[in-house]
Formats: sequence, C-alpha cells, structure tokens
Amino acid sequence: MTEDIRRAVAAERRDQAELLAGLTEEQWHAPSLCAGWRVKEVVAHTTLPYRSSAGRVLKEILKSAGRFNHAADRMAKTDAAQLSTNDLVKTLKDNIDHPWTPPGGGVAGALSHDVIHGLDITVALGLDRVVPHDRLKFVLDGMKPSNVKYFGADLDGRRLEATDLDWTFGEGEPVRGQAQDLLLLVCGRTLPPDRLS
Repeated sequence: MTEDIRRAVAAERRDQAELLAGLTEEQWHAPSLCAGWRVKEVVAHTTLPYRSSAGRVLKEILKSAGRFNHAADRMAKTDAAQLSTNDLVKTLKDNIDHPWTPPGGGVAGALSHDVIHGLDITVALGLDRVVPHDRLKFVLDGMKPSNVKYFGADLDGRRLEATDLDWTFGEGEPVRGQAQDLLLLVCGRTLPPDRLS
C-alpha cells in the first residue's frame, strides 16, 4: 500500500509540474482558494520542504511562538517574493520522488498535501483538471472528523455524497458534488455554489 501511495505522490507532482509550467504570469498572481495566498504562494508552500532546511523551519516556527500556520504563511510569502515562477516549477520537477512527509502524516499525508493544494490552484483558476480517482481515494479514505476540526470547516448537519466515487462523509442534509470538491469542503475551502447540489 505504501509503495502505491508513493507512486501516486510522484504522479501527482509530475502532473502538477506540467500544469504549472503552462500557467501565464496572470494566473500565477491570481488568488487561490487558500485565503491570502496567490497561486505563487501556494507553490512556494508546497515546494518548501525541498528548498528549506529543518533548521530554517524550526526557527520560523519559534518566531511564530509555535504557530505552524503563521510561520508557513510568512515563509510562503517570503519565498514567493524571492523566487521566480520558473524557479518554483524547476524545484517541483527536480523533486518528483522526494521522500518528504508532513509530521505525523506519513506518505498518505504527503499525497493529501499535494492533492489539496493542487485543487486550491486549479479550482480557483477555473481549470477543468480532475484528480485521478485512485489518488483521490487514498486522500478521502484518510479524512476524519479531526481534519474538519483542524481546517475549521463547518459541516454540522450535512452529509457529503460524492457523485463520481463511492464516498460519503458526515450525517444530515445531503450535499452532492464531485469527490474532489467535497474534499475541499472538508478542508474548509469556499467553492463556487454551482459546483455543488
């Protein structure tokens, strides 16, 4: 199973690198679904583990009094200002098989990180990319109520029902849509209303 997920991580990074290489400057500077981040900040964030030492990350977390999200925001904005879009794409291409995993998240956490932030970009830009279902299934199978709490999503009284995969989440009034859109709801993202039913 772990090797299957590693292959899925590499495939997702490869697909994203190809997509990002084709974006215009205007698209790179467009807002993403991550509040306060343009596409460029999202890519600076996802490529951070390949470019930064553990020492730098620890120092930034300490500067943020232990608040990882605060430190991540500062690092993404700093790096996006300093690096070109070509630098960011090259970093991703050079690290397709990088073994990074988020603390406590394992290989499945790395896949979730890449898939979710990839959707933050493509959905915000109105691109019609669909994450391959085998990758999406690995991510969805790992979603738990603790993820909803972490992301601050309000799903009380709602049952998410995927229309393109056999997947449901929660209890209550049905909310139907593509699995990847429902994943974004679990992650506290705001979607255009026409994407759900």
